[in-house]
Amino acid sequence: MADANIKKKVPRRIAQAIIGSLKGGVVPRVGLPFVTVGRKHEIEALLRDIDIIADGGASFRFIAGRYGSGKSFLMQTIRNYAMERGFVVCDADLSPERRLMGTRGQGLATYRELVQNLATRTRPEGGALTLAIDKWISGVEAAVAGNGVSVTDARFQDEVERRIFTVIRSMDELVHGFDFARILTIYCRSYWAGDDEKKSLVMKWLRGEYQTKTEAKKELGVNAIVTDDDWYEYLKLFAYFFCQAGYRGMLVFIDELVNIYRIPNTITRNNNYEKILTMYNDAMQGRARHIGMIMSGTPECLEDRRRGVYSYEALRSRLAEGKFAGENMRDMLAPVIHLDPLTPEEMMVLTEKLRDIHAGLYGYETRVTEDDLSSFVKIEYARVGADRHITPREIIRDFIELLDIVYQHPEKTATDILSSDAFKVSEEKDDGGDFADFVL
Repeated sequence: MADANIKKKVPRRIAQAIIGSLKGGVVPRVGLPFVTVGRKHEIEALLRDIDIIADGGASFRFIAGRYGSGKSFLMQTIRNYAMERGFVVCDADLSPERRLMGTRGQGLATYRELVQNLATRTRPEGGALTLAIDKWISGVEAAVAGNGVSVTDARFQDEVERRIFTVIRSMDELVHGFDFARILTIYCRSYWAGDDEKKSLVMKWLRGEYQTKTEAKKELGVNAIVTDDDWYEYLKLFAYFFCQAGYRGMLVFIDELVNIYRIPNTITRNNNYEKILTMYNDAMQGRARHIGMIMSGTPECLEDRRRGVYSYEALRSRLAEGKFAGENMRDMLAPVIHLDPLTPEEMMVLTEKLRDIHAGLYGYETRVTEDDLSSFVKIEYARVGADRHITPREIIRDFIELLDIVYQHPEKTATDILSSDAFKVSEEKDDGGDFADFVL
C-alpha cells in the first residue's frame, strides 16, 4: 500500500520535478527517494563500493541494461546517496563530441563536462569546484583559530599557510602532481590577496580550458595544461585533493557508452577501450585512491565481440561472466551489473507512489483505485514479449498519461480508460527503445 501521507511529504516543487521529468522520459535530479522501487541488490553492491572508496580504495563498475531498463535512475540514486555522505560527484554523457579519447579533443571535452558537473551536498546541481577549494581554505583557517591562534595574531597566517602547503606538497610525487600543486598554490595566494582575476585564471586551468602551454605559461607561469591524453590523471589528483580537503572521496559517472560502440573507425574505438582498461586496472590494482568510476551502456555495446567493449580482448577477459553466474544467480561483486526488468509487484508499488504524488501536485482526491492500478499493471505486462522487453520508462509514461486524463476529465474513470482500445494489449506497441535512457 502507498503511504497515506505521501502527499504531505513531497513538496510541490519536488513533485513537479518528478512528474515532469518522468513524463518527459528523463531521470529527475531531485526527489528520487520518493519513487525508488526495487534494485535492492544493485544498490547494496554499489554502496559497498562507496565504503571501499571512503577507506582509501577505488572501484570500477559497469551497469548494463537496455534503453529504459534502469541505468540512469540507478546512477542518479547512487550519485545522490554519495553526496549526502560527503562525497564529491561528477557525471557526463558521452556523445560524438565527448569520448574518452579522440583526435579532436573529445577526451578533453569529457573532462570539461565532468569538472563543470562537479557537485557536493551543498551544491548538488554542479559547479562546485570553486566552492570546494574555498571551503578547504576557510576550513583550515577555522581549524587554526580553533587551536587558540587569534586571527589578529601574526602567527595565524603563517600557521594557515604551513598546513595548506603541507597538503599541497604531498601531491608532488603523484603523476602531474607538481603542476597541480603549483596551481593550487597560486589559487591560495590569490585567495588571500583578494585577486579574483588570478583566481579565475586558475579555475580556467583546472577546467581544462587552456589551448596551449604558451598561453598558460604567460598567464599563470605554469608550463603544463590538461590534455586529451592525460585528463584522467587529473581526475585522480582531484580525488586525492578532495580527500585532503575533508571530503570522503570522489565518484565519476559516465553514461551512454553506446557512443563509443558506434565509432566507425576500429583504431579510434580501440583507443577508447584502452582508456577504459587503464582506468579499470588502476582501480583493481590499487594505483588509484579515493575514486570510483561507474559507466553504463546497453548489453550490446558491452558484449558485442565485433565492436563492443568485449571486442577488446584485454577487457573481455576481465569483465565477462564466469561459468556459474546466470539470470537467476547474479554475481553482484562482479565488475558488470546487469539490470533485470522490474517485477509486476515492484511496478505496482511504483504506480501507487506516482498516483499519490500526482494527486498531491494538482491538489485533488485520487479516483484511481487499487484495482485500477492492478488492472493497469496486468495490461502492461501482458504485452507480447513483455517478460524480456518491458521497461519502466514506457510504463511510467503510459501511467502518468492515464493520471493526467482522469484528472482533466472527471466524467471518465480509470476503468473506462483502461477498457478502451487505447489501452488494450497490442503486439505493435512501442517498446520504448528509441527514448532517452530512463530507469527505475
